[in-house]
Amino acid sequence: MLIGIIFVICAYLVGSIPTGLLLAKGLGGVDIRETGSGNIGATNVYRTLGRKVGLLTLVGDCLKGLVPVLIAGLIGMSALWVSLIGLSAFLGHVYTVFLGFKGGKGVATALGVFLAVSPLSVLSALAVFSLVLYKWRYVSLASITAAAAMPSLLALIDGRPEIVGMSLLIAAMVIVKHMENIKRLKSGTESKFRA
Repeated sequence: MLIGIIFVICAYLVGSIPTGLLLAKGLGGVDIRETGSGNIGATNVYRTLGRKVGLLTLVGDCLKGLVPVLIAGLIGMSALWVSLIGLSAFLGHVYTVFLGFKGGKGVATALGVFLAVSPLSVLSALAVFSLVLYKWRYVSLASITAAAAMPSLLALIDGRPEIVGMSLLIAAMVIVKHMENIKRLKSGTESKFRA
């Protein structure tokens, strides 16, 4: 139990590392919170500083979820602890202690968490993401749709109730964090993705 608690705390702290902010400042001399949408995630970094820094942010945020959960699984921790560790890493990104508990929307960190527990579910969700992005060109809509699909995909492919429960919480939070995007989608003012 103690090792599980330590992992949960460490996962939160790792998740709290503001990858986009650090990369934008270090590689572009920009405070990403003051440009574009003000979000510290990969999409805003991509739009502000270009593909290279955006992709580095995506990978960094993904690793924050992947590494703690992967280690927990490799050392044989139970599905409950793996779920708590994954949720903690996600919450670290969304409510980072290093930025006054204001963080990103959690999509890339959630991707890392799910990649560690069920790569096949992630491939299926990425197919959903890609189809929605290709059809409508909105990253936010693709992210929301993929997040909403993930619990069902995990239930079908993985089946562990703890993992499915974690995915339900994460999906709900991803959707809540996209409320401003949803309003812009409804009003037709959301920015489209341009490669």
